[in-house]
Amino acid sequence: MVYISGKSMDNFEEYLRQGEPNKVEKAKVWKTAIGLQQVDGLKPSDYLIATAKQNIEGDISIDEVKKRIDTHYKQHPTKDPENRTEEADKVSVRIAEILSEQTFTFSPVEYLTIHRRLFQDIYSHAGKIRDYNITKQEWVLDGETVLYASAESLKETLEYDFEQERKFNYKGLSQQETTEHIAHFISYLWQIHVFGEGNTRTTAIFLIKYLRTFGFEVNNELFEQYSWYFRNALVRANYKNHTRNIHATNEFLLRFFENLLYGKNHILKNREMHVRYSDLVNGQNDPVKAEGDLVNDPVKRKILNCLQQNPKATYIEMANDTGYSTSKIKRHIQELKKLGVIKRLGSDKTGYWKIYN
Repeated sequence: MVYISGKSMDNFEEYLRQGEPNKVEKAKVWKTAIGLQQVDGLKPSDYLIATAKQNIEGDISIDEVKKRIDTHYKQHPTKDPENRTEEADKVSVRIAEILSEQTFTFSPVEYLTIHRRLFQDIYSHAGKIRDYNITKQEWVLDGETVLYASAESLKETLEYDFEQERKFNYKGLSQQETTEHIAHFISYLWQIHVFGEGNTRTTAIFLIKYLRTFGFEVNNELFEQYSWYFRNALVRANYKNHTRNIHATNEFLLRFFENLLYGKNHILKNREMHVRYSDLVNGQNDPVKAEGDLVNDPVKRKILNCLQQNPKATYIEMANDTGYSTSKIKRHIQELKKLGVIKRLGSDKTGYWKIYN
């Protein structure tokens, strides 16, 4: 049960089925670029999807896509400050462009440059190291935050981590050891949180480009379908609270990496990363007593079916479709959110519900 940015994402599947190498590669890049927007709850427009398909078909270049998107938003400026579709469209195009390039330098400058290219004219701090401290409430941490690097030490910390990775010798390492080390490096890089916004998308693009230097054939579909899982896994790899018996763990990040690099089939479930997952599935503070009960619960099943048909459904529309009261719908929606089965992406007005497996 996975909903990925509406029917538009499914339209790229036709190019994968056709099997034409050039179109297949372009389709994979676009699916990754669009899928990564979900880490910040963003959804590209139908106009971007249609324009991307023209690029896949070979009718227009990536530069032409960029020009068309820029012109589109000059002619149709976004009035709602909560509507970040313009950001989703522009960043998707820029990700597609960067992933299509056969260039890369392993350096902090490259990392900063990727951020600048992705968010130029979107964030005032594009490509700049943040000069203030941050905290971010995380669903997977039950509202707690990861401790990010201090603004005063960001540049030195970033340079130190790159220097340590540059010195590391991968020669003679097993597959598992290689995967574990890259996962550690990326986890530390993300935890620094060099930028005010856009860290996960920047880190993901840097990671894909870095993995190519090892000769890895990266399964980009993992970033398309599981970008939120990737982010939550980074969160869990960098959070500990000994008073609550919660320890930093790379377990979830390694599952993602093994699927990404070696074609493993680990089941990736966001709700399993929640710090209270064992309480939730055992019935403490939540009526869902086991994962199987989720499927068997008639109310939740009807809600999920409704959202699969219409991800933008309101509480009233869900009540009308299921026959339950809006108060009952809201209560079960909250339970599904706690378990990480669904998440609201975007604003209340223009957003939609995504179903996670």
